[in-house]
Amino acid sequence: MSATEGHAHPAPGGSSPAWQRFPLPLVGLAFLVSGGAGLVYQVAWQRILALHSGVGIYSVAMIVAAFMAGLGAGSLAGGAFSARVSRRRALLVFGLLEAGIGVFGAASCWLYYDLLYLKAVWLYSPLWRAGLLHFFGLLLPTALMGMTLPFLVRATVQSGRTAGRTVGWLYGVNALGASVGAYLTPWVLIPMGGIRGAVLAAAAGNALAALTALALTGALPSDEALSQEPAAEVGGGTSPGQPWTLWVALYGLSGFAALSLEVIWFRVLDLGVKSTAFTFGTLLALYLLGLALGCLAGTLLAARLVRPLGAFLFLQCLLLGCAGLAICILGYFPVDVGPFDAFYAYWAQGGFGSGGLHGREGVFRLYVALPLFLFGLPTLLMGFSFPILQRAVHDEARTSGRKVGILQAANIAGCVAGSLLVGLLGLSWLGSTGSLRLLMVLGVAFAVTGARLSRRPGVFVASAAMLGLLAIGLPGQERFWKRLHGTEAPEALVEEDASGVSALVELAPGRWGVYVNGKAHSWLPFGGIHSQLGAMPALIHPAPRDVAIIGLGSGDTAWASACRSETGSLTVFEISAPQPRLLARLGRRSELADLGAFLSDPRLRVVIADGRSALAHGTARYDILEADALWPHVGYSGNLYSVEFFRECARKLKPGGIMCTWAPTPRVVASFSAVFPHLLKNDARTVFVGSLAPLPEDRGAWLARLDSPHVSAYLGAPVSRLVRQQLSTLARPHKQQRYLARDYNLDLYPRDEFTVR
Repeated sequence: MSATEGHAHPAPGGSSPAWQRFPLPLVGLAFLVSGGAGLVYQVAWQRILALHSGVGIYSVAMIVAAFMAGLGAGSLAGGAFSARVSRRRALLVFGLLEAGIGVFGAASCWLYYDLLYLKAVWLYSPLWRAGLLHFFGLLLPTALMGMTLPFLVRATVQSGRTAGRTVGWLYGVNALGASVGAYLTPWVLIPMGGIRGAVLAAAAGNALAALTALALTGALPSDEALSQEPAAEVGGGTSPGQPWTLWVALYGLSGFAALSLEVIWFRVLDLGVKSTAFTFGTLLALYLLGLALGCLAGTLLAARLVRPLGAFLFLQCLLLGCAGLAICILGYFPVDVGPFDAFYAYWAQGGFGSGGLHGREGVFRLYVALPLFLFGLPTLLMGFSFPILQRAVHDEARTSGRKVGILQAANIAGCVAGSLLVGLLGLSWLGSTGSLRLLMVLGVAFAVTGARLSRRPGVFVASAAMLGLLAIGLPGQERFWKRLHGTEAPEALVEEDASGVSALVELAPGRWGVYVNGKAHSWLPFGGIHSQLGAMPALIHPAPRDVAIIGLGSGDTAWASACRSETGSLTVFEISAPQPRLLARLGRRSELADLGAFLSDPRLRVVIADGRSALAHGTARYDILEADALWPHVGYSGNLYSVEFFRECARKLKPGGIMCTWAPTPRVVASFSAVFPHLLKNDARTVFVGSLAPLPEDRGAWLARLDSPHVSAYLGAPVSRLVRQQLSTLARPHKQQRYLARDYNLDLYPRDEFTVR
């Protein structure tokens, strides 16, 4: 085919064809807004549904899979029905679909949170039942979302020859809108209006898209008018040597590769950036921006390709090769060369903004430069391949929507498989670099297919060799993750599975830093604020028989909370499965005898689960409840600092039970005080103990328990001195401060978590 194929020719007499007079940019604007709304819903609904079943990897994977499965089902159904309607009717249906999504979106917080969470959370246990409920709860809105592209394609494609350009442009515009939505959600929408406000803004976007489409329905030329367009607009399609089923299979495999890479990239960046509540949305926005720009660029060039199959396969090989090369560079670069020294110093620190990456330059390096280095070029290539695929498969306008629907369903099925297989199994069995090595093998399969079907097999032989070398040369798990913790020390311990990456790094002789997903959580040996947080409520309560702690960290808080001989059970909920295993390895050292004794304590039970969800679904009640100290800007920290969380904890306390929390912000104090009317606080006003019943301010009894032979021997003299200082300052607030509703952290308005610091 010539280089000019796919470009429209002017109509005889100088007048424009009817379809050229149709305001296609306005349709694109509607689809751009629709894409933004879809991403807002995804972020918001995932956050709400995670309250039902937890923020653990298996729960989140089920929510994401349910969301995508609905999109796939909708794409398939939309493709089938779109072939049965006229172009005008297809645009009308698109408008009605957007209206339906908006109506559901506006009611979604009431349905998912007010009804299903607050009144029927018991339905979501066990986890398999939660998965089914997530699927059926998301099926209607996500199916409507999946239908939109096939119907819009049916409405806007004029011929098989121009289908690739039109579909690619629509997809690119939608991805661009999704990128904007992903960015605005954490930075603007949630800070300004909470999750309810963000969802209502998305519903308004759907309403705008619906009104635009409905208003333009009359301007769309009829199928009869289209049939009179110049003959140059007819033709194209797949060649006999490239069957339709081959394209469907290849697009499904490309979806598997794309989502598998996304899982690996976001795992790497979670550690490399030391993520906050803003990280996921920002990185997702960059990822989608790469897809959008690549797709729009491919739209301009796809029509010039003579052999689209070879180009598509080569792009798949190239993007996998680029992904592998970036990981190799991160794993082997000299740490004192170029820009890498600042990153290496940053990774050695425990929190955001430390280690030499400060201010705007540091934010740019972490949130722009590093992500673009990892996935900038691969996402462009992913987007570029989409219009090439569309260019190859379409042969007439009427079936364009159906084919798009089938292709999207196949791609989404691949995405679901990649998310589940790599996100759940691959990261646990092979780790991130091992999973990427497996993807290099998939790239070799693309190259072999290209060599068999292409007229230029040499290019694909070279691609297979490149991918094979990268698969061999990828860094091992231990080397790679040590790099991202800023250490090369052989003594450092790292372990990864689907739930996260944990590390223990020796900071000084005998002193160890405890890291979970790259962020410092505590240190060893025991002592400091964590010991105080654990010991104080244990010494205040007259007989703490059953104690529960959310978060293991170094084990310091849980260890100190078990200092009383009266304590018969200590339950610790920990979301990162490698954490207790790593601590057990370190606990065998003689200099950390307290850690070893704590982990072998018969009273201890470590439960790998999201602590909040485990409390909500469990029936046990406790004398003491505590969430280990967590920085308020960390992602999902709002779940452990909200009024609703503190209410759930209050319901799980026995009569006379107490709860202890670190209160790093005034809003945490306000939220805690809204639930527990009887409070004790330390002088620094960062540690609060609360109860539903009056708390006697009996400092003499507290200190007597601290000085008892069992407790003093358990804690040791240094920790006992620290605890004594805190108990001496612990007292009732002189005046219970009154707070306004805007000062609270709520499940659907986690203000502290989304406050820029």
